[in-house]
Amino acid sequence: MKLLLTSGGVSNRSIRDALVDLLGKPIAESTALCIPTAMYGMPGTAVGAWRQIAGQSSTPLVELGWKTVGMLELTALPSIDEENWVPMVREVDALLVCGGDVLYLHHWMRASGLADLFPTLSETVYVGLSAGSMVMAPHVGEEFVGWKPAAGGDSALGLVGFSIFPHLDNVMCPENSMADAEKWAARVPVPGYAIDDRTAITVVDGVVEVVSEGSWRLFDR
Repeated sequence: MKLLLTSGGVSNRSIRDALVDLLGKPIAESTALCIPTAMYGMPGTAVGAWRQIAGQSSTPLVELGWKTVGMLELTALPSIDEENWVPMVREVDALLVCGGDVLYLHHWMRASGLADLFPTLSETVYVGLSAGSMVMAPHVGEEFVGWKPAAGGDSALGLVGFSIFPHLDNVMCPENSMADAEKWAARVPVPGYAIDDRTAITVVDGVVEVVSEGSWRLFDR
């Protein structure tokens, strides 16, 4: 997959241009599936999930002008025949993975079988928002452990070699200051990026690039 890992969605022209480059064609000619599952790992998020799906949020994903947008709810997939959803995943141009609880999302990516498809989706653009981006990391950091998996820990998919600290200096997230990011980075065992809502990270064939009109910092190892 080609990855566009964001903190606040496709929030500015630079990130939008990066998305178009990854797609290789205009958004208006591209198809997408929205995955809202992470929202349900947090209390009181049903309204937020609907707003994300309906394109009425402050973190743009669905409302970018796609040719078509469908919804893929991971918690439902174990009860659905694979022939009814796997071809759909393979055919779309982009997966739009919403924010919420990152370890809940990780659990359902594994349990649903979606994560097993990722190595085969070489041309698909994965667009992550907050938890949807963080889930690609080997570890998320103890600060972001909310829903707890049965095995414990903070491990995620590990499809990239770094972790992500989102919403840097967001006034709605007072616990996400640069000082907090420094403490987080000191504990995660891999390099970490602290990114604000105007920043994204692209990963294509192992090459990592930062796209930003805001603030970010790499904590290397």
